[in-house]
Amino acid sequence: MTGIAGKLSRIVLVLWAGSLWALAIWMAPLVFRLAPDRHAAGVIASGLFQAETYATFAVAVVALWRCGRQRCRAVYVAAVLLAINEFIIKKIFDYVRVSGSFAGLSFGAWHGISAALYVTACLAALLVVWQDDFR
Repeated sequence: MTGIAGKLSRIVLVLWAGSLWALAIWMAPLVFRLAPDRHAAGVIASGLFQAETYATFAVAVVALWRCGRQRCRAVYVAAVLLAINEFIIKKIFDYVRVSGSFAGLSFGAWHGISAALYVTACLAALLVVWQDDFR
């Protein structure tokens, strides 16, 4: 797709990749610095990550329309990783807060798994932009 639609879809994909990185590098750490306590910071950060996940779903739809199923696989990988974080890991966080652990892992370990999934999604977004894979 060329013309204005192609340029707009490229802008959407680049802004999305930037928003993933901005949340991880600047916004989430800032929330933990400025919030009155760690619980409030966690609630706020969770909402930001949830919004990013739903934005990623929207971008995946744009990518499907723009690139087809094969050419933008990294966008779909990012969407799946963020969905795992949102719909599975977040539930595990809730369970671990009450019970202390899940599958023998503490909250910190699950947080590390969640962070690894998120960073992998960020790298997938970077790959899309780097390869200009959506043109």
